[in-house]
Amino acid sequence: MSATEHTFLFCDLVGFTALTDAEGDERAAAVGAALQLCVRGAAADHEAEVVKAMGDAAMVRCRDPETGIRLALCLVEEVDSDPVLPPVRIGVHTGPAVSHDGDWYGRAVNVAARLCSVAAGGEVLVSESTLSAASELPRVTIGERRLHWLKNVSEPVAARATELNQRAGRVSRFRASHCPFGMGRAAHRTMESAAS
Repeated sequence: MSATEHTFLFCDLVGFTALTDAEGDERAAAVGAALQLCVRGAAADHEAEVVKAMGDAAMVRCRDPETGIRLALCLVEEVDSDPVLPPVRIGVHTGPAVSHDGDWYGRAVNVAARLCSVAAGGEVLVSESTLSAASELPRVTIGERRLHWLKNVSEPVAARATELNQRAGRVSRFRASHCPFGMGRAAHRTMESAAS
């Protein structure tokens, strides 16, 4: 991957507008803040940059495709384990982009955002170009190739849903407290408390 290539992740809570309408602004603010806490924690654990937080959504830049995919899968796990949060949907795409005034611009950014908008709740939709640029992804299941005609993108984008392989047994019982790719913040706090 050239120095100008970056991997971008967009995430968005499903049903946030309806939640705001039904439960009010205070509840919506609490849900948005809970998502942003999850995003910041997952990004820190994966050495990624949170470019911007937008209420019920966020944009993250990752150093490489593998990190972007793993971060996205961990974020789905974190959000799914939090009873306060509705499902999250995520789009991931890799390509050239330009940085200006703390933000990122380019087709790669636009495609990642559009993939997020067509993903289902709890789904990580990864462009085929990101998957082909990634090295091996152990413990990740890659779904069938689907073509997506994305809003204001001239050509269809091939993408695949990805998910974590579910491992039975002792390890799966501990998954709720941390990301399966490494120990997340909650697991570190739990272990530190137990050691005291």
